[in-house]
Amino acid sequence: MCARPLAPRLCARPPVRPPPLTDPLYARPGYDRRVHETSLSAPNKLASACGAVALYVLGGCGHAAPVYPSSTQRPAAAVATSPPSARIAAPPVSSAALPPTSRARRVPVAPAPAIVRDPIPFPSSRKREMTLYAQRHYGIDSYRLIDPRVIVEHYTETPDLRSTYETFAPDHPDSELHELPNTCAHFVVDRDGRIYQLVSLTIMCRHTVGLNYTAIGIENVGYSDREILDDRAELRASLRLARWLRCRYGISIANVIGHNESLSSPYHHENVPGLRSQTHEDWRRADMDVYRTLLRRLPCG
Repeated sequence: MCARPLAPRLCARPPVRPPPLTDPLYARPGYDRRVHETSLSAPNKLASACGAVALYVLGGCGHAAPVYPSSTQRPAAAVATSPPSARIAAPPVSSAALPPTSRARRVPVAPAPAIVRDPIPFPSSRKREMTLYAQRHYGIDSYRLIDPRVIVEHYTETPDLRSTYETFAPDHPDSELHELPNTCAHFVVDRDGRIYQLVSLTIMCRHTVGLNYTAIGIENVGYSDREILDDRAELRASLRLARWLRCRYGISIANVIGHNESLSSPYHHENVPGLRSQTHEDWRRADMDVYRTLLRRLPCG
């Protein structure tokens, strides 16, 4: 329907103009110039309306640019089944090494929770270190987080936001793997239910070995899964944050995981042999099953 011309015979008519003032027509007895010019202007008005309708019809035929979760992201359909990291890989990662991404899906966007921006320092030097880390571990020549497919839940093993911030802010080798840049997470949920964003969602963070190239990290303040599940304010805020993020990026609930579940993720990939079985104890499957059950009660839209 959109490819058909709209009233071609009518729309193709050239504009009709009244005769010049020197034309003998004006000298005829009883001739009314205003009536004549009004009748001549009708086709012009109809042609203008026809053009406006044509623009309106074409505008509704899919010519507008599609809207994706982020203005910096490319359509997933453009890369078929290639994994997120393969788009910027140098050297390239084998397509068999990483799981495929799903096609871009239009999903309703959940309301964003209140978020306090409290960014840790992430200067160009730290970005260069993140790029080198991504090259070693994933074969990706970039520090950017593109098309995240996983959300990883953690607990901080600290008493509050400030101590967590001070853990992530300095850029020195981490205490466990002794690599640069220092570890970090994108968000911290404090005990009172306040949500803080420490790192932009366009930047990779080191929070889960094997998944940093495609995962958003959420740190929940506390010392155990159960402590957070029993804290009503913190749990409610954590769930609302997870809902907003998964709906924004089209991430399935199955890919909202605990750190302890990282090795079973279909997106897990690690180039360093000695780290391919590395994970942590926070958020075991039984507790994440409870978390995911509650998350399902918060649909998108």
